[in-house]
Amino acid sequence: MKKLAIIGTTGLPAKYGGFETLTNYLTQHLNTKYKISVYCSSKYFAAKGQRRKEFNNSRLIYLPLNANGYQSIIYDVISIFHALLYADAILMLGVSGAIILPFVKLFSSKPIIVNIDGQEWKRAKWNFIAKKFLHYSERLAVKYADTVITDNKVICDYVKEAYNRESALIEYGGDHAKGKEITPEARVKYPFLCSPYAFTVCRIEPENNVQYILEAYASTPHKTIVVVGLWDHGKFGMELKKFYENHANIILLDPIYNTEELDVLRSNAEVYLHGHSAGGTNPSLVEAMCLGLPVFAYGVSYNRETTKNKAFYFNNVTELVNLINTVKASELEKCGQKMQDLAFEKYTWARIASCYNYEISNLVHIPAEQLSKQFRMTKESTIKVYMPKEKETEVAG
Repeated sequence: MKKLAIIGTTGLPAKYGGFETLTNYLTQHLNTKYKISVYCSSKYFAAKGQRRKEFNNSRLIYLPLNANGYQSIIYDVISIFHALLYADAILMLGVSGAIILPFVKLFSSKPIIVNIDGQEWKRAKWNFIAKKFLHYSERLAVKYADTVITDNKVICDYVKEAYNRESALIEYGGDHAKGKEITPEARVKYPFLCSPYAFTVCRIEPENNVQYILEAYASTPHKTIVVVGLWDHGKFGMELKKFYENHANIILLDPIYNTEELDVLRSNAEVYLHGHSAGGTNPSLVEAMCLGLPVFAYGVSYNRETTKNKAFYFNNVTELVNLINTVKASELEKCGQKMQDLAFEKYTWARIASCYNYEISNLVHIPAEQLSKQFRMTKESTIKVYMPKEKETEVAG
C-alpha cells in the first residue's frame, strides 16, 4: 500500500477550519487505499489526552509549532522534509511551505500535490509583506507542484490565465452537516428557535461583509438574524458587537464547536446568509446547501460559481434589504431545493475523496524515474480540470 503524507493543517481530530475538515474526510474515505500520515500542531492539542497516535486509521505526527501565522512556514517545511523520508506522495494544503519546493525538486522526484487555497494573498487581513510572501508562495506552488488543486472554477481559470497552467478542480464536501430537530432543551437555550430567523456563521472580518448583513437587518426589525462568530478577537468584531448587540432582532453568538448543536441552529433557519467576498468554494456555504437552505449570497464570482447562479444575490445593503423584504416563502422553498440538489451532485465527501484519489493515484503509480520528466512537462500543462462522472464511480469503487 502506498504511503501518503498530508501537510498544512492544525491536525486531527478536526476542531475547525476547511482544510482540517477536508483532511478528516480524506482519511475516512482513503485509509484503505493508502497508509496516511497527517502532520499536526502540538500547540493545538496541548491539553492532556488530546494527542492521539492514530485517527481514522491514519498516523498522526506532531510538531511543536503553530500551523498558522509566520510559524506555518517552518511547520510546513519541516513536515515536507520529514515526509520525504518515507511517503510515496505528499498532499500540501495551502502554500506556506511552497518556498522550499524549488530546492526539494533538485533532489527528490516524489510527487507533490498542492491545494493552493484560493487567492489567499488577496485577503484584506494580511499586511503588505504577508501578501507579497503568499503571492510568491502561490507562484512557486503552481510552478513546482506535480499537480495543482483548485477548489473553484473561478480560481481554476485564474491559475490558467496567470500561470498558463491547468489545475484539478476539486471543491469541498458539505454532506456531514445534518438536519436536526429542535429539542426542548434547545428551545430553552436558544429561544429564537421558536420563530423564523435567518442564519450565518463566519469569521468576523470585513471581507465577509458582516457589516452589510447586520446593517440590513437593523433596518428590517421585523426579521431576525442569528450570526455565529468570534466577536472578541479583534477591533472590527468588538465594534460591531457593541453597536448591534442591543437590537432585539439581531442575535450575536460566540463560536459553536459542537457540530450537532450548530446543526440544530442552521438546519432550522429560514434562510442562510453568505457574505464572503474572498477565497473560492467556502465550506460553510456548501454545508448550508447540503442542508437544503435557501441562500442569500454576496454576488462575487466565487459564490455564483458555487451556487451555479441559482441562489439570491446582493452587492450592498440596499439590495440585501430588498431581498429580505420581497422574496416569498415559496421562492425560498424552491431555492432551498435547488441548493440541495446541486450540493448532493457536487459537494459530497464521497465524490471529493474520489477526486483526490484519482489525482494521487495518477502520480504514485508512475515509476519514479519518469516523474522528473513528467514534472517538466506539467509546469505548463497538467491533468484535466474536470473528471467525468463514470470515472469518479470507477475510482470510488
